Amino acid sequence: MTATQPCHKVVTRDEWLTARQAHLEAEKELTRRRDELSRQRRELPWERVEKNYVFEGPYGPETLSDLFAGRSQLIIYHFMLGPNWEEGCKSCSFLADHFDPTRIHLAHRDVSFAVVSRALMPRIQMFQKRMGWRFHWVSAYGADFQRDYGVYFTKEELAGEVNYNYHKTRFGAEEAPGLSIFYKDEAGEIFHTYSTYARGLDPLVGTYQFLDLVPKGRDEDGLAFTMSWVRHHDKYDDDYVLDPTATYEKPREIRTCCDNGERAS
Repeated sequence: MTATQPCHKVVTRDEWLTARQAHLEAEKELTRRRDELSRQRRELPWERVEKNYVFEGPYGPETLSDLFAGRSQLIIYHFMLGPNWEEGCKSCSFLADHFDPTRIHLAHRDVSFAVVSRALMPRIQMFQKRMGWRFHWVSAYGADFQRDYGVYFTKEELAGEVNYNYHKTRFGAEEAPGLSIFYKDEAGEIFHTYSTYARGLDPLVGTYQFLDLVPKGRDEDGLAFTMSWVRHHDKYDDDYVLDPTATYEKPREIRTCCDNGERAS
C-alpha cells in the first residue's frame, strides 16, 4: 500500500516531551508566518474583470456575477475535465472530495463557491452524479475563462513551454488545476483578487493535512508522480496496486464532445 517502513528512535517520556516542546515552538513560528503571509495576500492589488463571462449552468446560462449568489466574495476551483474526457482528473477529484462540507461555512462568511470546467454540462452532470458531489459546477465550454485564468492550453502551445503558475514550463495536458478568487462591490463591479496553482492548492486538501501528522507522512517521495496513489473515491478496492514509476495519466477521451447526446448550446 505504501513505500515507507518507519524505523525510528524510541526515547523516554521525558525525552519525548522535551523534543515535542521544541517542535511546538517551530510550529508556532510557522503559524505566525502563515498568518502574516495571509495578511500580505489580502493586501495584494486587485484587477478589474473587464469581460462579461457567461457559463452554462445546470438550469441555463449564468454570468460570473451570478456565481456570487448574492454574496460579495467568490472562490472558483478550475477543475480538469476537458470537453472530450471520459471522467474528471483523479487529482482534481481528490481535492473536490473536500469541497461539499465547507460550503455551508463559507456561505456564512459571505463567500460563494463554484467549480468551472470546459466540459459540456451533460458530461459534468454525469460525472458529478457518479461522484455524489453537490457543489455548484458550471461549464466554460466556448468561453475564454479557463484560458484567461491560466488553466487551459492549446495542443500547439503544449509543443513548447506554457505559462502556468506564473512561469514558463512544460505541461502535459490541455487542462490544468487552479483556484481563483473574486470580489464584487456594491456597484456590481467584479475584481480578480488572487489565483493559485500547483502546490498552492495543498491547503485545500484536508487529507494531506492529516497525512502530514502521521509517521509515514504523505509517503510520496519515491513516486514518479506524487499523486499516482490517488484514485477516484469509487475506484479504491481490494485490487488496489500502486506503481511508483507511473506518471500523470490524463483521462481517456471520448470520440467527440458531442457523443452520448451532448451538444454545445
